[in-house]
Amino acid sequence: MALGQRVGDGLRGAAIGVAEAVPGISGGTIALVTGVYERLIASAGHVVSAARYAASDVPRGRGWTRTQHQLRQVHWDLVVPLLIGMLPGLLIAAKTLEPLLTGYPEHTRGLFLGLVLASVLVPISMVGAPWRRVEIVALALAAVAAFALTGLPQATLDPHPMIVLVAAAVAVCALVMPGVSGSFLLLTVGLYEPTITALNDRDFGYLAIFATGMVIGLSLFVKFLQWLLEQHRRMTLAVMSGALLGSLRALWPWQSEERDLHAPGDNLLPIVALFLVGVAVVTAMVIAERRRLRRAAQDVTEQAYEPTHVR
Repeated sequence: MALGQRVGDGLRGAAIGVAEAVPGISGGTIALVTGVYERLIASAGHVVSAARYAASDVPRGRGWTRTQHQLRQVHWDLVVPLLIGMLPGLLIAAKTLEPLLTGYPEHTRGLFLGLVLASVLVPISMVGAPWRRVEIVALALAAVAAFALTGLPQATLDPHPMIVLVAAAVAVCALVMPGVSGSFLLLTVGLYEPTITALNDRDFGYLAIFATGMVIGLSLFVKFLQWLLEQHRRMTLAVMSGALLGSLRALWPWQSEERDLHAPGDNLLPIVALFLVGVAVVTAMVIAERRRLRRAAQDVTEQAYEPTHVR
């Protein structure tokens, strides 16, 4: 794989890491926009299967055959650069975005609103046309559910290890589910600030518990999502589209600490400008990804043609 492609995947991973630190934006949304979502889910599913086979086959003396078969199907050329990019993206976002969200909440939400709104077009276009009635209903129900979820008042939970474990298991599902923000779920239960603080302070005890919860959550959820994308792709994408639309509520710039929505007020022009910047950034990302896919398809066609032409 070309160095440029590896660098590009590393930057995609960094963008996913940044998104995971922002309440209201899902890392799955960025993965969807940048065109790596389905390969990432498939790879995660194979890793989960490999771990399961290793745990069941090796103790029984059946060897590593099934485990190795699953690992060979992982898109390592994609997964490794993504993971390398995600960590610095997450750490940088944890350091820089928290003061922005505190000092300029309306402005930052305006920017993120533009980012996510433009992202909705990606799963909608992936469903294709024409939309069936049941898919439209699924989109509407998912939008209503996400809208209600993002309107829940913030609670405060004691960061007990078991609570952190369960919260991490639930929140990590947002990493693979566009429209559901893991950071926002943590914010809702009052564990966002303790988690960001632990990340910034390198509290490895807290982070180890959180990471364990993430592994449990991914193990339980990712295979189910992989099956949905393989067996019910259109319906799954319709639900994702609805979840993205409903989650926009969390990013409305003018809202109270209790998440009550208000009409546009102060700083309207700069917030609208940032909103348009967000739309432009995602639009540019989508166009660049589609051009990359077209070039890749052309290269495959040319490579397939050349041997035949020589013969």
